[in-house]
Amino acid sequence: MTEAALRSINADPGWTACAHCRNLLYRKRWMRDLYVCPDCGAHARVTAPDRVDQLLDCDGRESIDAGTGLVDPLGFTDVRPYPERLTEARARTRLDEAVMCLRGRIDGRPVVLGVMDFRFLGGSLGAGVGERVTRAAEAALHDRVPLILVTASGGARMQEGALALMQMAKTSQALAQLDDAGVLTVCVVTDPTYGGVAASFASLADVILAEPGARLGFAGPRVIEQTIRRSLPAGFQSAEFLLERGLIDAVVPRDQLAATLGRLIDTAGHGRGLPGGVGWLAATSADNKLPPVVRDPGALAPSDPWQTVQWARHPERPTTLDYLRYLSDSFVELRGDRTGQDCPAVVGGLCRLDGRPVMVIGNQKGHNTRELVSRNFGMPSPAGYRKAARLMRLAEKLGLPVVTLIDTPGADPGPEAEEQGQSVAIAENLRLMARLAVPVIAVVTGEGGSGGALALGVADRVYLLEHAIYSVISPEGCAAILWQRPNEAAKAAAALRLTARELLDLRVADGVIIEPKGGAHADHLQAAEALRLTIGEELGQLERLRPEELVRQRRQRYRRFGTPA
Repeated sequence: MTEAALRSINADPGWTACAHCRNLLYRKRWMRDLYVCPDCGAHARVTAPDRVDQLLDCDGRESIDAGTGLVDPLGFTDVRPYPERLTEARARTRLDEAVMCLRGRIDGRPVVLGVMDFRFLGGSLGAGVGERVTRAAEAALHDRVPLILVTASGGARMQEGALALMQMAKTSQALAQLDDAGVLTVCVVTDPTYGGVAASFASLADVILAEPGARLGFAGPRVIEQTIRRSLPAGFQSAEFLLERGLIDAVVPRDQLAATLGRLIDTAGHGRGLPGGVGWLAATSADNKLPPVVRDPGALAPSDPWQTVQWARHPERPTTLDYLRYLSDSFVELRGDRTGQDCPAVVGGLCRLDGRPVMVIGNQKGHNTRELVSRNFGMPSPAGYRKAARLMRLAEKLGLPVVTLIDTPGADPGPEAEEQGQSVAIAENLRLMARLAVPVIAVVTGEGGSGGALALGVADRVYLLEHAIYSVISPEGCAAILWQRPNEAAKAAAALRLTARELLDLRVADGVIIEPKGGAHADHLQAAEALRLTIGEELGQLERLRPEELVRQRRQRYRRFGTPA
């Protein structure tokens, strides 16, 4: 279809053509589909008022005062005076600036929403936009409700010179205040989001979602290609490209966006410092039974260490995602280390366990060869540890407990992991977990292999499932180094004292969670129920402690290892 034919069709009020696949679309259906092509799935740009209608409940909307602002601070003229451009943009869009900011509700939950409109001077970031975004952040801070920002921008507004540049710092500072106050921030990236917006508030939110095909970057692809004089890879800077590289959390189709935001806001809770423990205690005590936990090593029968190793590695043993499917229907996975990678061997996100918002982070293996290979057999890369650290910091900001589920042979043994700073990433996690000001519970559900496991294991309470193992090295590795015969792995397993009973005796573990008959792999549901009861009972105790007391006791716990009883 030629450009002339495309313009002619789009001028017809009854029909339009998809700008991506050029297929003819019935306009009313296209609008009902939220401007998403039913043939190719392309998400067309929508106006800020349309976006507000798509996301916010109809009642309770209130505009946020935008102030007077600057009109033409530089007296700028290119081929037209800047005030003339502003007047034309306001008349054409019926907006006074490139962003709308208002209070409202998403699925009944109060939020502050800021929505950019690309029609208004390309959604450029100038003093007016910066002031409105900052006021929106201040309103969210005052109300202690989540700030949701929907971005669409070509970059900073050149007609305002260095004052436009300063809006990057101004808005970033506003989001930093929300970080300090423990208020959730979410960015929804729409196409396109470039320049000063991408390099400030769009990239600083706690959670970054993007519509399919949305582009996000500092410099646009045409500028990059002209600079480096070579073609860019297919899909460069697209939402899917960014998700694969750990720079955003999820790609969400437009028709699922409001529901996703509602679930995210609900799952994240109400921010730091507000009560949340009563609901957890009521849910666990209502079961009228104690968690199936053993704290006395004498109450556990001795087990064959090598047989225990085999059970811990059983391919049907529940994974982190298996447990989450049984424990919570509100899990919102968050992905990426925000520095360029997403490690599939570590999964994490927000969920509610018995109604209590929690950050869950765990190793992820799989049940067949394809899954195991795609998840690197549960061995994290440095990006996995950095993703875990990012989620722990978010949990601390929101005042949420952290629960880690450990099941890994150890750290990634490949050279790439060393090149990417594996030792630094593990060490940073150990330091971070030692001083997190929220309750932390770690459960070894399968293999707890060396520093790769400990990077998720510094906690107030550490539990092992009955047939889990925890060791400084694998039995095979120990046998190869010390016996110089890998076939002595069974002997090494016994010498390492890596079973749950022996680790409880060494006080490495605080308790052992009894597994169903035949092992956790024989009954995922019952194993998950035992895990739920244990976590609930323990968090009910830990959340009574003040943050400084949590940190003090956690440090004492690790201080004692290796000293006389």
